[in-house]
Amino acid sequence: MKKVLSLVLVVLLILSSFSFAFAEDAETVKITIIHTNDTHARLVGSDSQIGFAKIASLIKEAKVANPNTLVLDAGDTLHGMPIVNISKGENAINVLEAAGYDYMTLGNHDFNYGKDRLLELRDMAKIGMLSANVVDEEGEYLFTPYVIEEIGGVKVGIYGLSTPDTAFLANPKYMEGLTFKDPIEVSKDMVQELEGKADVIIALAHLGLDESSVVTSKALAQAVEGIDLIIDGHSHSLLEAGQLENNTLIVQTKNYGENLGYVDIEVLNGEVTGISARLLPVADTAEVVPDPDLAAFIDSIDPRKDPAFNEVIATTDVYLDGVRENVRTKETNLGNLSADAARAATGADIAFVNGGGIREDIPVGDITKAKIAAIFPFGNTIEVKKITGADLKAMLEWSVSDYPAAKGAFLQVSGMEFTFDPAQPVDSKVVEIKVGGEEFDEAKEYTVAINDYMSVGGDGYAMLAKYDVLAIYGTYEEIVIDYIATNGTAGSEVSGRIKVKETVVEEPAPVEPEPEEPAPVEPEPVEPEPTPVEPEPTPVEPAPAPEEVIYIVVPGDVLWKIAAQYDLTYQELAEYNNIANPHLIYPDQVIKVPTK
Repeated sequence: MKKVLSLVLVVLLILSSFSFAFAEDAETVKITIIHTNDTHARLVGSDSQIGFAKIASLIKEAKVANPNTLVLDAGDTLHGMPIVNISKGENAINVLEAAGYDYMTLGNHDFNYGKDRLLELRDMAKIGMLSANVVDEEGEYLFTPYVIEEIGGVKVGIYGLSTPDTAFLANPKYMEGLTFKDPIEVSKDMVQELEGKADVIIALAHLGLDESSVVTSKALAQAVEGIDLIIDGHSHSLLEAGQLENNTLIVQTKNYGENLGYVDIEVLNGEVTGISARLLPVADTAEVVPDPDLAAFIDSIDPRKDPAFNEVIATTDVYLDGVRENVRTKETNLGNLSADAARAATGADIAFVNGGGIREDIPVGDITKAKIAAIFPFGNTIEVKKITGADLKAMLEWSVSDYPAAKGAFLQVSGMEFTFDPAQPVDSKVVEIKVGGEEFDEAKEYTVAINDYMSVGGDGYAMLAKYDVLAIYGTYEEIVIDYIATNGTAGSEVSGRIKVKETVVEEPAPVEPEPEEPAPVEPEPVEPEPTPVEPEPTPVEPAPAPEEVIYIVVPGDVLWKIAAQYDLTYQELAEYNNIANPHLIYPDQVIKVPTK
């Protein structure tokens, strides 16, 4: 028995030695994720966009440096520019595959050709399309919900998510038969499914950080434990080193290929021990040599080589503002010009252009057909409907309901003007409307020019779907080209078509204090000595007024964040500025900040 016990102890000692040696020899595996989002078909490089030929070279370089590299795209990739639109997305698929991408998820704009075309692209693509929350009438997945890739001995689980906003952001006629399930509930199921199978869990998501979104990536990270990384899109956010929420890192590259995203994940013995993110901006890619084969392919499909496409239709001596944050929050001259063109072409009482339909600005100089095509890349036709004044007001209320947050449904207008008060409750913000210079009447009917997307309820304008189409016209691209060629850009200046009412808090009138009766003073006995001379009282200097810093609010600001920059509370800042509702500030508002 003693010999047997001795033998068992020796075996155990040997095994423990092997185990110890194995633990000592275990190495950390480094996985590199290269990612993009919201490229919107910007295949060609420029001073502001890296372009996919250079991205292909950077991917090859990364894979040489670290073979454990995955390349992912977070959606809004298959539509946006003529170079891709003319092929209904196929050119984008071909470029992603040639560049070395592994997987992508579907953004709302990837549905712009309709479900049937998207399924055709899915079937022809070698790049994997992932989405775990898009299902058909039977509740079946339309796309692969998740994959598990083994990289350097590490199992990486990746599942896809598409924003539920797609149900109203994409053309509703393309959404028939599709359901977008709650990303948070789906993610709980995905994490439970992957926890025992994968060492690393990645959500490849098109959710975004905009407060107006139904579900944000931040809300997802806060609600679901166990997600190591969210590669995100949709809100075009610039996250230089990512954003950490509840031990989940969220990354985005902004948009249009202005940056290329890198994430490094370190894994030891099946556990994530480190994760970090960085961006490579276009300015740092000047010396990168484009992949010659992909560059040649992109060049061969570039419609800008067609002389007719580059025809100059007009010139402008003023900058026409199509900046995303501006057309989605306030009146701009390009918004006015676009709406005027639609009204002139249709003869409608009013024309609307949703801010999300304007995708670029126009610098001073020549305006080409190619530039207008880039501004209006969706191919939307213009329709005319006759609607009630009550529904017209409902449209305006929806337009400004999320102000000051940027919103694609924000309306640029022609043929009318209106004023709204951000301090009022939702559905009660619009306080004044005039149509054609006349007072607005809710009982009256008005003809409105809108695009076919809004006509069927897109961008949340469900109130329009019940009305018959009276007439159909050309696309925004065609109508704006004709209008500019005839009229130029005169008359589009910002003129108060959309006004924001400022809340004025009246200072209470100062109350004069009642004069106090002096208390009687008993006379002191006077000694027969010389009366002493009383010293002059020392003058009291008034306390100096606090110095101020002037802060101008930009879109996305909130009062507590501004206050934190100056070591103040938002209550102190609200009181100092007489802000009645500290949760409501708006772009361009002046905030006075007292210095401590």
